[in-house]
This record gives sequence, structure tokens and C-alpha cells, in this order.
Amino acid sequence: MPDNKKSVGRDRQRVASEQPHELSYFKRKHKLTDDQARKIIKEAGNSREKANALAETLKAT
Repeated sequence: MPDNKKSVGRDRQRVASEQPHELSYFKRKHKLTDDQARKIIKEAGNSREKANALAETLKAT
């Protein structure tokens, strides 16, 4: 449950790389290493949409 009740729903659009479960989910979803996942999230900011797109382009190459 979010700390701020007014920001409900926004968290699904963001990736929190400092939280182990978020990083673990992201790397398992895209079959990445820890370093690859952190690099992608750092490059994409905390936008889940951008991070997923970058991970897909990485897998394609």
C-alpha cells in the first residue's frame, strides 16, 4: 500500500531499482543479469515502459 493515498495507481508505471523484489522481477521477466537490469533501469529512469522497451531491444541484438 502506498504511503501517499493520493498517488494510488502511479507505482505500476515506475520501476524502483533500489527495491530487490522490483529488480528481481524485471531481470526474470527479461532474462537479464543484475548488471544489465540496473543499467537499463538507470538509462530509462524509473519509467517501466521505457525500461521494458530497452530490455526488448537488448534481447533483439
